[in-house]
Amino acid sequence: MAEEPAAEEPAAEPTPTLAPPTTEEVVKIDFWHSMGGDLGGIAIPQMANDFNASQSACYVEPIFQGSYDDALNKLKAGLQSKDTPAVMQLYDIGTRLMVDLDVIVPVQDFIDRENYDVSDLEPNVLAYYTVDGRQASMPFNSSTPMLYYNKDMFAAAGLDPENPPRTFEEVWEAARVLTQKDADGNVTVSGISMSIYGWFFEQLLAVSGGYYVNNANGRDAVATEATFNSPEGVAVLEWWKGMYDEGIMGNYGRANADVRTAFYAEQTAMFVDSTAVLRGAMDTVAGKFEIGTAYLPRPNEEAFETSGTIIGGGSLWMISDRPQEELDCAWEFIKFQSSPEQQAYWHTMSGYFPIRKTAYDVPLAKEWREKYPQFETAVNQLHLAPNNRVTQGGLIGVFPTARQTIEAAIEEVLAGVATPQEALDKAAQIVTDAIVEYNISMGLD
Repeated sequence: MAEEPAAEEPAAEPTPTLAPPTTEEVVKIDFWHSMGGDLGGIAIPQMANDFNASQSACYVEPIFQGSYDDALNKLKAGLQSKDTPAVMQLYDIGTRLMVDLDVIVPVQDFIDRENYDVSDLEPNVLAYYTVDGRQASMPFNSSTPMLYYNKDMFAAAGLDPENPPRTFEEVWEAARVLTQKDADGNVTVSGISMSIYGWFFEQLLAVSGGYYVNNANGRDAVATEATFNSPEGVAVLEWWKGMYDEGIMGNYGRANADVRTAFYAEQTAMFVDSTAVLRGAMDTVAGKFEIGTAYLPRPNEEAFETSGTIIGGGSLWMISDRPQEELDCAWEFIKFQSSPEQQAYWHTMSGYFPIRKTAYDVPLAKEWREKYPQFETAVNQLHLAPNNRVTQGGLIGVFPTARQTIEAAIEEVLAGVATPQEALDKAAQIVTDAIVEYNISMGLD
């Protein structure tokens, strides 16, 4: 399945060596994660070293477990063999499943136990991982999608590079102007491109004010039915299909990386992707042209007041079958990772949002945003979004299936096999059936 894309990473630095425990009495815990590349090889080991050096009671060992799906499968297998970590990172769409499996200790238990102050944490980020009014896990790698564009191409086409499009119609108009063709009428530069990715559909539905599933996105009660085949969802695919049919929307399939490559090669003027890929995009382009960033497009201006994007990425979970002393250390590690200094470091290494507001005041984070001022768009978009049931996102235990189903529906629409309404109606029925089956299996019916 497709996942919310990991941050594109900076040039390699020396890999930190994990320092050994200082004493035999120290409590050792495993931290399972799914960050590859420099994030898994440099940033996470460095953060583990920093934690281990900050105190003498606990020692954390980060262990890469492959993709999020791989990590989840290893957790399920480990529950039988008692080979589980005290803390693990998992993707956002695993939230409902992790709660329903009854294998976690909600971080709310520790928040309540010591009256831990969460007032400095980003409320919209916390809200995604809040289930039944309790904080299930602690956000870690958080991002949203936004619009990237080539400022040089905007200027050459007579568009204002400091005034990017905001609405679906404005994007369509700009893409029409930006599209370039050769003498034979073949498109050489697409006005906009977007990978066929379920996460993007979820986000475009949310900024349109649409619910993914019933019962207020499964937040007021357990979801029992998919509702993304609403007028808001259909309008998203009509917009997408309309630009594609006009020849101004590039289609590179499901691979996010292929769309980014096209943008770097100046084969597309605009694209949609995670805020977390900004640093990698800036480093790859390396001044060849100027990159602009803008809010994820909405159906109209009013939507900027009433809705917004949903947090993507992953969070840190505490696994319940570990000894209490390990869980206590897991909580200390989670708190450490959530500190302003560690969040500033993680933010600058990865491009993910800090989950703590005061992290932006850390000198390291200030310097990073001076170098990458385009990231202010991401911060402002996060703070612009109201905290409501739409922006908190859908809460279902079959999200991997749902994303794949949506991606197949988009492909059918672009291929002309089905209308947006027909494709989404079919997809909604498949997802609804999967939800019903899941709810029965978990005793939620």
